[in-house]
Amino acid sequence: MAKIYYDKDADLNSIKNKKIAIIGYGIQGRGQALNLRDSGVQVIVSELEGNENYKNAVKDGFKPVGAEQAAKEADIIQILTQDHVQAAVYNKAIEKHLTKNKALVFSHGFNIHFKQIVPPKDVDVFMIAPKGPGALVRQQYEEGKGVPCLVAIYQDASGNALKIALAYAKAIGGARAGVIETTFKEETETDLFGEQVVLCGGATALVKAGFETLVNAGYQPEIAYFECLHELKLITDLIYKVGIQGMRKRVSDTAEYGDLSRGPRIINGETRKEMKKILEEVQSGKFAKEWIDENKNGRPNFNKLSKADDGIQIEKVGKQLRSMMPWMG
Repeated sequence: MAKIYYDKDADLNSIKNKKIAIIGYGIQGRGQALNLRDSGVQVIVSELEGNENYKNAVKDGFKPVGAEQAAKEADIIQILTQDHVQAAVYNKAIEKHLTKNKALVFSHGFNIHFKQIVPPKDVDVFMIAPKGPGALVRQQYEEGKGVPCLVAIYQDASGNALKIALAYAKAIGGARAGVIETTFKEETETDLFGEQVVLCGGATALVKAGFETLVNAGYQPEIAYFECLHELKLITDLIYKVGIQGMRKRVSDTAEYGDLSRGPRIINGETRKEMKKILEEVQSGKFAKEWIDENKNGRPNFNKLSKADDGIQIEKVGKQLRSMMPWMG
């Protein structure tokens, strides 16, 4: 069983006298920065001047600076830019200011695990990864609750990396819910696998295939949309709240029997073989190299694939039907 830490295991004094730089004021950066500040921690925000995130930081009462100035002033540097730009930001603005006794923080292990960022040996390197979007991290904190986090220590130069990491988790509210111990390797590989096989890749491919099967069989696209996409939220919300078996007990017996008897025919042996192949691509670094090269080359495949679904039938039908649902706003 995983080791789980709570508020009682964390001491905010470990970071109260340290300055924390949040590099990137996107949704996650905003949530963490505001929670840290409200916990009495000194926060420096870095964002590109003039963009929307910069304006949001100013509205929230911060005075955003460049990444280099933030890294120079801070004792703890949290990089919350997108994965594909983290290495460039690190090399250009952060690395030169990573002096002894400082700490480098991440909320996803991609760049450390795949060695796109190689920190000096005399700094702490750890991860605090909230298992929820930044808006939820902020909302739960304001309600006196928290979003569960993962904690991983990559380098413990100071001998206090775990104490500092848990204090950080406490300051953003995560220790209220629980902080689960992991490694950069485990977090990175399971995160990529989950996105590709279930949460994004698997789910969208399944929805599209189901919709197209019904439409090709002569059913109305609007009805196919409701059955294969719209109602998916009902099921995922139930699973989210009460688990798989809890969901099954809250749908009709007909639906439950269809789930139990037909689900394994969709996710069958061939599907599982492909899942293992995708996992191997993640573990070997093949996917990471592909994604890094894709960004270096101007994203030709990404852009092609991204645009390919813009005009597909399920998107056109969905746009029309969603306009009939004012609660969507």
